[in-house]
Amino acid sequence: MFIITGKNEDKEGAFSVIDEDGEKVLYIFEEEDDAVRFSLQLEDIGLVEMDVVEIDDELMIKTCEYHDHRYTVITSDDIVIPPEISYDSL
Repeated sequence: MFIITGKNEDKEGAFSVIDEDGEKVLYIFEEEDDAVRFSLQLEDIGLVEMDVVEIDDELMIKTCEYHDHRYTVITSDDIVIPPEISYDSL
């Protein structure tokens, strides 16, 4: 699985979106192509250049659950576009 991070940023961390409840949600992509496509959309709207990083899905999910951080797994059947609400990074 894959996550998106900002390339060459001082602030390290994975890209997340702010949901309708004001909570950060980490997008975990099953397919690298989908993560790359989403990161390019983020760059197109003016965010910093992004990197797609392969991760151990079990470890990432356990880490999110341990820290009570929301996440969602984006499958190949899902379509996501950058929301018009706030962005943040972990």
